[in-house]
Order: sequence, then structure tokens, then C-alpha cells
Amino acid sequence: MSLRAVENERANRRRGRRRRRGRRSRTAVGTFGSLLPSLLTTCNLAAGFFAIVRASIGDPLTASYAIFVAAVFDMLDGRAARLTGSESRFGAEYDSIADTVSFGLAPAVIAFHSGGLIEMQWAGWVMAFVYTACGSLRLARFNVSSGRYRDRFDGLPTPAAAGMVVSTVWFGGFLHDHGLGFSMPPVMAAVGLVLLGLMMVSPVPYRTFKEVNVRGSYSATVLMVIMTLVLILEPGVSFFAIGLAYVLSGPLAWWWRRRTGRMLEAAGSEASAAENAAAAPDVPEDPDERTPKPERWTDE
Repeated sequence: MSLRAVENERANRRRGRRRRRGRRSRTAVGTFGSLLPSLLTTCNLAAGFFAIVRASIGDPLTASYAIFVAAVFDMLDGRAARLTGSESRFGAEYDSIADTVSFGLAPAVIAFHSGGLIEMQWAGWVMAFVYTACGSLRLARFNVSSGRYRDRFDGLPTPAAAGMVVSTVWFGGFLHDHGLGFSMPPVMAAVGLVLLGLMMVSPVPYRTFKEVNVRGSYSATVLMVIMTLVLILEPGVSFFAIGLAYVLSGPLAWWWRRRTGRMLEAAGSEASAAENAAAAPDVPEDPDERTPKPERWTDE
């Protein structure tokens, strides 16, 4: 065998090894990309479980921090699934199970122990269970229905309801630290928890804020910076105020629309119009069709 043939054979072997290493690395990256959303959902579930443990031993503040961490992981797992192209029915169901624990069960346990619902005996745990049941029903409805209106949730989202419970704990700590010790009556805490649960299963629309576009908007960027600073400076007050404003925004907007007669845009209306336009047959233009028709024709 000549020297040139030996060199060519060695070069082919090197190219083959490089190709195999490239395929293995791409497979590893693809496998990790498909597992990443489930790993983030598992972190969400773990944070919710940790919140239940801490609330059960009388540490609602640490439990509230754990729910906040769970909310962060809940936002990241969906984005990771879309970025890696690994969205699946399994991931959606697993995410709902994790959300049931973190945003349906854990906030009820926190309110039960920190709000004094244990003093109400059986009525306390029943009213705490109403919140958990409503949160589970809300998540089940979200899985089977995308919503009636465009850019709106049907009912209060479970993370927002859990955030209201968490921010209430922070607000109580803020009052205590500033010598304004306010002891919330257990009945008030129980009624507030039940109302949050009922708002989750209600048909009241809530904004998703998906229509808000902050890219390229100077005023929106400045507003976001100011809001971030306010949240960082006094989270005990700012988170409670923002959470309460969002919870009340749904019923108030619904009342205002009924008063003014304004209607929300139905979900999928633009898509249906586009599909109808695409399905319409191509008919040659009729000169007679250029003339305006009477108004009664257009109404029909």
C-alpha cells in the first residue's frame, strides 16, 4: 500500500470519529433539552412541598418564600419547553400536578396555620380545603379550555391567588416589624381564602398581559424599572398592593363592561376569520358586485 493511500485512510478515520462525536453531542444536547422543562417542573413541585413542610412546623415566612421560588420555576418551565421545542401533553399534565401542590395546597396550609384557622376547628380546615379544591378545578379547566376571550384568563389564575396569600404574610410581617401589630381574626382570614378560591373557579375574565409589548417602548421600560425598584425597596407592601389590585381588577372590569355595554373580543375570532377567508372559493369579480348594496343586505 502506498504512502498516499495510508494517509487517506487515516484522514477518513479521523473524519468518521469527528462525525460520531458530533452525533453523540447533538443527541446529548437534545436529550437534556427535552428533560429541562420536566426538571424545572420538579423544582416547582419540590418548592411547593418544602412550603407545606415549613408551614406545618410554624414557619409561614419561609414557606411563603418557597412559594415565590415555585412561581419562578413555573414561569421558566413553560419557556424552556417552547425554546427547546419539547412541548408535550405529558409536560402539561405534570405542570398542572406541580401547580396543584405549589399553588393549590401549599397556600391553604400556610393560611390554615398562620391565619389561625386551626382555632375554628372543623370549619377552619373545611374553608381551607375549599381553596385547594377550587385551585384544582381551576387548573383542570385550564387544561381543557383555552378561555372564552382573547388575552384573558377565565377566573383568577392559581399563581396569582397563591401570590395573594404570600403577599398577605409579607404584609403582616411588615406591620409587625414597624410596631403596627395587627392580628387578623381567623374568620377574616378564612373568608378571604374562600373568596380567593371562588374567584379562581368564577367566569370573571382576568388579563394575561400577553398583549403588552415593552420592546422598543421607552416609557414602558422606565415604568418597569420604577416598579422593580418599588418591589425591591418594600416588598411587604408593594407585593400586597399589586396582588390586591390584580385580584380586584377582574370583578371591577367586569362590572364596568356591563355598565358601559362593552364586550371583550372572543378567543380565536381572528383565526376563524382567517380560516373562513382562506376557505372561500376564488370567484371572478362581478362588475355588478362593485355597486353598494342596501344596508339590509349587509345585515343579513
